[in-house]
Amino acid sequence: MTTHQVELLFLDLGLILLLARGLGALAGRLGQPPVVGEILAGILLGPTLFGSLVANRLFPADVRPLLGALANIGVALFMFVVGLELEHRFLRGRVRITVGAATGSTLVPFALGIPLAFFLLRNHPTEQRAAFVVFIGLSVSVTAFPVLARILVGRGMSRLAIGGLALATAAVVDVVAWSALAGVQAVVGGAGGYWQVSLLVPFTVLLLALRPLLRRVLTHGAPGKGLTPTGMAVVMVGIFLSGTATEAMGMHYIFGAFLFGALMPREGTEATREELCERTGEITSLLLPVYFVVAGLKVDLRGVGLEGLTELAVILLVAIGGKFGGTYLGARSQGLTAEDSGTLAALMNTRGLTELVILGVGLQLGLLDGPLYSLMVVMALVTTAMTGPVLNLIEARSARRAPAVVPGPGAGGGAVEEDMATAGRQGRASG
Repeated sequence: MTTHQVELLFLDLGLILLLARGLGALAGRLGQPPVVGEILAGILLGPTLFGSLVANRLFPADVRPLLGALANIGVALFMFVVGLELEHRFLRGRVRITVGAATGSTLVPFALGIPLAFFLLRNHPTEQRAAFVVFIGLSVSVTAFPVLARILVGRGMSRLAIGGLALATAAVVDVVAWSALAGVQAVVGGAGGYWQVSLLVPFTVLLLALRPLLRRVLTHGAPGKGLTPTGMAVVMVGIFLSGTATEAMGMHYIFGAFLFGALMPREGTEATREELCERTGEITSLLLPVYFVVAGLKVDLRGVGLEGLTELAVILLVAIGGKFGGTYLGARSQGLTAEDSGTLAALMNTRGLTELVILGVGLQLGLLDGPLYSLMVVMALVTTAMTGPVLNLIEARSARRAPAVVPGPGAGGGAVEEDMATAGRQGRASG
């Protein structure tokens, strides 16, 4: 690296963190997840607002690969945390409702995404038409599990039954989405032959076999000391080697990082895993804004005309309508009340950084061109930003109707209310 590259790299990192933190804090004050402000910061630093001249001066071609490397590390750690935060306990007592809601939340938007893909192919042709159709269906079906979890915590919903149901549903949808994306990646970008993808099976078995060793590493040390430096180092090595393995199989490194997190030992490591999430989160909070800017540099909305706005409107209609309608119908089919089904539908419409990661893979595979990538990023931003206001609207309507509702003896309040009552009894018993 030359001195000029070092100067620009440090200047860019300082500017990125300053703007991301500032807009993230502003988003929080407006009742939005900080990720909304951070994504917006990435778009603002790109060519959309100041043009290519300013973006090229701030982020010249010889510095962008360095920023891209830091962004990749941040995304790998982020995907590890996504896998690590997946909890089997979310499904306890909610399997039927979760499966129904997750099925609707996945299949309906995916089905609507198929005609959307053929509509978009008119102006965004690609040689991989079948993969493009599947990818578009997948991109409108995803839910951002980490952002959803933080929204629930921020609104005090994480300990409510509807919060647990939302986490369980999002976890199932995420696993399906990443598995489907791995298949698309294998078909489009599998270098050397599809046989390499089959290596994922023995690799998964290997990770499962290593769980006892990982448990010993995570719980090693004096009681109360938490995660040791050795334990942290072993986990980091595992993340990067897993990412290397899936890249070598013809898939994206994010799958290896996600799989390593999802297969981390659970029993007896609760406190250590929580500390691991916090430490890794501190690193990703510094590196993910770099990813937002690297992604934002590819977003250019200056040339969006009437046709582009029409495409954006159709994309939003399918993405929002498919998620809301599919989740609502799936939840109602399992006996959830209309209010809880609407709340769950609003939560599942959150896309956030997970959508950006998927869109980045699509851009890398050549399934998305620049203009369509830009429109899809706007969709991710809009659907994430609307979650809070929609939840506020549902809560306001519920509050207005509450005085008129007088439940009688034996009245059924839906599966979620039963779960809440059970959770309350368990809480009082354990307290």
